[in-house]
This record gives sequence, structure tokens and C-alpha cells, in this order.
Amino acid sequence: MPHPPTPAVKDIFMTMAYGPAPENDTEAQQWLKAHQRRFGPFINGTFGTPARGFATTNPATGKRLATLSRATQADVNAAVCAARSAAPSWAALSGHARARHLYALARLIQKHARLFAVLETLDNGKPIRESRDIDIPLAHRHFYYHAGMAQLMPSTLPDRQPIGVCGQIIPWNFPLLMLAWKVAPALATGNTVVLKPSEETSLTALLFAEICQQAALPAGVLNIITGPGAVGESLITHKGIDKIAFTGSTAVGRRIRALSAGAGKALTLELGGKSPYIVFEDADLDSAIEGLVDAIWFNQGEVCCAGSRLLVQESIAAAFEHRLRQRMNRLRTGNPLDKCIDVGALISARQLQKITALVDSCDAGSVFHAACALPARGYFYPPTLISGVPPSHPLMHEEIFGPVLVSTTFRTPAEAIALANNTRYGLAASVWSENINLALDTAQRLAAGVVWVNASNLFDAAAGFGGIRESGFGREGGWEGLKAYTKPADARVAQVAQVMPIARPAKTRPQAARALDRTAKLYIGGRQQRPDGGYSRAIYGADGALLGHVPVANRKDIRNAVEAARAGAQWAALSGHARAQVLYYIAENLSARAAEFAQCLDRMTGGSGGAREVEAAIEVIFTYAAWADKFDGQVHETPMRGMALAVREPVGIIGAFCADEVPLLGLVGAMMPALAMGNRVVLLASTPYPLAAVEFYQVLDTSDLPAGSVALLTGCHRALAAVLAGHRDVDAVWHFSHADIGKRIETASTSNLKRTWVDRAALTDWYRPCARDFLEAASEVKNIWIPYGE
Repeated sequence: MPHPPTPAVKDIFMTMAYGPAPENDTEAQQWLKAHQRRFGPFINGTFGTPARGFATTNPATGKRLATLSRATQADVNAAVCAARSAAPSWAALSGHARARHLYALARLIQKHARLFAVLETLDNGKPIRESRDIDIPLAHRHFYYHAGMAQLMPSTLPDRQPIGVCGQIIPWNFPLLMLAWKVAPALATGNTVVLKPSEETSLTALLFAEICQQAALPAGVLNIITGPGAVGESLITHKGIDKIAFTGSTAVGRRIRALSAGAGKALTLELGGKSPYIVFEDADLDSAIEGLVDAIWFNQGEVCCAGSRLLVQESIAAAFEHRLRQRMNRLRTGNPLDKCIDVGALISARQLQKITALVDSCDAGSVFHAACALPARGYFYPPTLISGVPPSHPLMHEEIFGPVLVSTTFRTPAEAIALANNTRYGLAASVWSENINLALDTAQRLAAGVVWVNASNLFDAAAGFGGIRESGFGREGGWEGLKAYTKPADARVAQVAQVMPIARPAKTRPQAARALDRTAKLYIGGRQQRPDGGYSRAIYGADGALLGHVPVANRKDIRNAVEAARAGAQWAALSGHARAQVLYYIAENLSARAAEFAQCLDRMTGGSGGAREVEAAIEVIFTYAAWADKFDGQVHETPMRGMALAVREPVGIIGAFCADEVPLLGLVGAMMPALAMGNRVVLLASTPYPLAAVEFYQVLDTSDLPAGSVALLTGCHRALAAVLAGHRDVDAVWHFSHADIGKRIETASTSNLKRTWVDRAALTDWYRPCARDFLEAASEVKNIWIPYGE
């Protein structure tokens, strides 16, 4: 029988009918067979005996790949014990010695790159082109980069030390890459690790364990346990864990925050997103469409930072959608091992059912499915566009986590920014415009941790990645991600004695004649206000004399203070120089009343150090005024033609419970770094010694500070902790008081997953504060990627 004629090359170019080009998976299958397709936990440098467990399957075919052991509590204990035993010797190694180990890991990942890529595709369902060309190169890039970080750490971070044992939990969408993001900086800084990969995609983590053996990584430095979410909870709540790093859904992140509240563990969370993809009318439409393909159909849309909300300027919306539908119809969905495939398989039947149900529930706009054939087996869903839904529609707000794009239109740049920020998330965003002024202005005003200009889904080890709001806190990669695995080298464990309010004397003595009684009030919105509850508390001096009364704030006063702070956003819009001038003016006005404040402090405390505390407060204000226009960002060196700008932005509204033992210095020490970085701050003054705060608002009144920038409240820290920490418009809470409210604050912070800073290990030395620690806590790093060139 004659063979059909071979098509001419020109015909192939016209039809683009190329392929198939399947990848050979023999080597990966042989690796699985060498382990009898059964894996135990990797603890203390060796694989344990496979135990009763669960199957991991190929989502493109449904076939079983291997059986993994479900870690028991004994396994978790053994892994943590091994990590803790290895921690002292690993931390004691020189930076160069750790760098050699990380360099070896990077080299070995590179040497086995194709095996890692094929195994990742088999286990996850993503196209082999993405595993081969994106995931694996980025993974070994992280180990190369952090080998350099380990080498430099002794000279660049001489005052930092490793936190200890890190519990790390990673998701199923980028199994090896998420491992690299977390393991590399942890090991570079001298920590040891217990890693729990997703139960659905653990195979490349177990292959990495073999790589660690080949690299002669000391036993116990890295341990891997497998199993479902319950295993992760056992790790999170284990008393031997010093830091938790998690990437996954917002719902699970909220659960982790609640489980770890009050435990004294460091925590970073990289959570969900609903990222906007903004296309202005002057954009290069063809480029924007190709960027959109990468933004939403990369990895089947199972990406936390996927550009899943398309916002197109109204004047070009019809033309853009027409071109987009044409491009969607050319996307190829099918066998992920085929190098011609664009969209692979979803991770599981459960994920397929969830996506299908969400799309089927759409009761507005129009639903367009790409005209592509789907395989009969496996978990596949076609690229989908839902257009014409109103901004309030649930599909514009809920994270679908699949190959589904939801679109709407806007008229003006201001409207685009309002729509983009109308979400509880804040992970990433893309902006498309040929007008660089418009693009950068928009990027600065977006509530997101990462913004790509005329690009999407750019990542590198040198540029931190992470979000704000309910997308979590902390950064992965770069200097910010590295420092998150360290703590101060001189961390003190001794706590000063708790300072109690001076009680009313059993027998009051006659009071000397004095001037007219002064009515102390709360300071909210730039004005003195009476407390909502109408209560005041008497303040006595060390000699038993009645010094005055202070208002007792309640939850309504907290709400009023936060509302005023929300209205005071103009403070953040000022330049660093302008903020510095106001802070200097505050110092000037405090200096003019130094003797008065010193006398107040001495009468309250019964000591004689008031003058020293006032002078220290003035110096602290000068310090943060000096930093206001100098604590800036940097340009990251990434392997692309362009720039990745790390821009420091204010956190937003910060609530702070001030130190008790130094009533003026603790107040100023919390207020000034927040103001220097452009935040608004709601301060709860020292409980035993609050009179300094009610005197200080008169200094603020004469210092050109915009209304709403600062609220000063007096009241019971314990009673107000959950109220302030639970307020959804508060973006961070700092706790420096003696009240045992750390757990309350961290538990209440789950409402919007706000950042918290609980001064756990040792009280801050307010006379010698580490300004950088405060400024970092008072700022967020936004990475803006700006490719350039024709």
C-alpha cells in the first residue's frame, strides 16, 4: 500500500500542523522501578522502609506511578529530631562550606535536568516544555544563587544567625521549584529543614533526596516526609519547629496562622491570588495576547499569580477579544509529554470538578471554550474565556485555579486601578502599555507584591516574590527572602520584670493646691476626642500622689481611629524628604518641652531617668527622620534584558501596643519608623505609665502632621488586643508591651492574614534599637519587572 505523499515544507508552515513530538519517559520509569515504585520517608540522610500509604498517579492518564508512605507522628518526630541534631554543626560551618554543598546540589540538578523534567510532568500533568524550559532551570538557578548567598553571608549579614529547624510545606503546582525556593535559602543561612511536599506530587522531592545523598549533604540537614494535610498540621504544631514556610491556598494559610498563634514560630505565607491583567488602548495587542497566554494558560492556570482577571480598555475591548478567541483556538491541549502541547492535564479529578462547577455556575456574560479536542482519559479542561461579567460577580473575585480567564472593561486609568485593587488578594499584576509613564504610574498604585510591565510570570532567585493582603506575607528569593531565614545574632533571652500600674494608695494623703485640672483625651483624626465609653482611669505616681486621669478606650474608639487612619492616606503620598521634615519638626517641638516631659516621666515612675529618656526619644526621632528618604530599594540583577525594581512601600495602617517600661521612648520608637516609611499608625500607650502619651499629642498638634496619620489611645492592652488585630483595615500589628497578648494578636490576625510582630524572644533595647529591623517591618517590597528592547 503506497504511503501518502510527504507534505511540502511551505504547506507545513501555512498550516502549522507539526508534531506530535513525544518525550521518552523510559529513564523516569526505570527510576521508579528501581525503587519498586514504593517510597518511605527520607530522614537523617536515608530512606525509611516504605509503609502503608497512598498512590500518586499520572493526571494525564490516571495510571499509578508509585505508592508513598503516609508519615506517622513517629516519622514527624524522627524527622524533627534529626534536623535538630544536625542544626548546630550545620550552622557552625563556614559560609564557604555551605556554599560548596549548595553548589553541588545545583550542579546535580543540572546534570539530571531531563529526568527531573520528565518525572515532574508525569507526576503533575504540566507540559514537558514548561518543566524542561522553566521549572528545572529556575530550580537549579535558585541553588546556584543561594550558594553565592551562603558564601557572602558572613560579610553581608554578620549580625544575623539561622533561626533553627524550618518546617516547609509546598504545593502541587510547582513541586521542585517550590522546593528550591524554600530549601535553598534555608540551607544557605545555616538552618536545617523538614519538608512536606504535596501528597499529589512528591516524586521530584524524593528524587531530590537522592541528589542530596550524591552531594554528601550531612545527614539530618534535609528531611522529607510525605502524606496528606494532617501530616503538615503535625509538622506545624511540633514544638521542635522554629520557622514555618508555606505556599498554598489562602484557606490553608489562615489555618496555619491559627495553629501557630502564640507558639513563637517565625512564619512566612505565600498564598492565593486573583491577579489583574491590565491592557491599555496603546498596548501592542499581539504581544499582550501572547503575554496573556503565558499569564493564564501557563501550567493549566494552576498558578497562584495567574493573570486570571483581564481588564481591557473599552475602546479596544472588542478587537482584543476577537484576536484572543482566535489565539485560544490555536492552543493545543493533550498529552503533557508531547513537546507540541500548550496545555496539559489538571492535577486531579477533584480539581477538574471544582473548575467545571465554577464555570457552570456563571449566570452572567458569555462563556467561550477554545475549540480544542480533549483526550478521552485524564483530567483535562479547555482554555476558557468568560467575558462581560460585572466587577461584583463572584468569578471576578474567587480564585478558580484553572485555565479560566474572566474579563471586563474599563474606561480610564483610574478606573482600571480601582478595579484591579478591588480584591482581597494582592499577589501579582501585569500592565500592558507602550506609554512607560502610564505603565509605571499604574504599577506603583497597584496593591500587589509583584508587577510585570509588558510581561507576565517572570521569576528569578534574585528578585523576591510574595504578596500582601490575603495573598500572605514574606518574600521568596532575593535579600528579603534570605533574611527571613535569619534572626539577630545577639538575641537576648532575659526579660525585664513586668511593670504594673501603680495602684491607688490605701490611704490617700491631702493633695497640694494645683492648677486647673487638665482633661486628657484620646487623639484621633488629628483631634482630641473623649472616649466612647465615657470612662477614665486614675494615674498615681510612685509617691502615691494622684497625677491625673486618662481615658479608657474601647472597641468603638479603635474603629474610629482606624477609620481616621484610612482617611489619612495623604501621608503615604508625601516624599521621603517631606516626611523627614515633619519628623524633624516633631523632635524640635519635643525638645522645647523636654523638661516638662522629663518631670512627668519621673513623677510617674518614681525614678530619675526622665531626662535621659526624653533625650533618647529625640535622638530616635532624628534617626528615623534621617532614614525616611534613605531606606530605599534596589535594582535586582536578573538574567533578562531589563530591570527588576525592588521598591519599598508602606505597609498601610499599623496598630502598635507600646512598651510599658519606657513610656515615651517606647511610644516614639514604635511611631517613628512607621511614619518614616509612610504608614499611618494607631498606638496603644503604655498601660502603667500613659500620661506621656496624652502629653505627646500636643507635640503632634504643633508639628504639621496630617490628620489621621497618628492615633494615640490609652486603655487596657489585653482588652483591646483582639479588637485591633482583628480589624480588617489594619495591615499589621506590633506588640511590645508586657501584656501576654501575643497569641490573641496572632489568632485575631487571621481575619485578613495581616503581618504581626510580637517581640517574643527578648524585649527591644529601646535605647539602642536596630533601626533596620523596624524599617523592614514598616515596609513592603514590591518588585516591578520592566523588560526593554525591540
